[in-house]
Amino acid sequence: MKDLDVLESKMKSRTKNFDEKYALAKLRLEIALQISQAREKAGLTQKELAVKLRTTQSVVSRIESGNQNLSLDMLYKIAEAVGKKRVSVMFG
Repeated sequence: MKDLDVLESKMKSRTKNFDEKYALAKLRLEIALQISQAREKAGLTQKELAVKLRTTQSVVSRIESGNQNLSLDMLYKIAEAVGKKRVSVMFG
């Protein structure tokens, strides 16, 4: 068993609603990664993206680390700033 699997198993036994919390954390990180990749593909630094969003580099850093709650409006602003025309949200 891999170390991560062992940790996940331990956390499941110790944490109420672990699966839900894990799924939410994973989703946050997936969105953060998509934003980071889109920014880099657009050739922007975090500071340059921050200027386009009228915010600070530290906010962009929190967004890209999954530590910032995002509104749908902010997602649209980010998409526009990196040259994307749409934002997709899917429920599975």
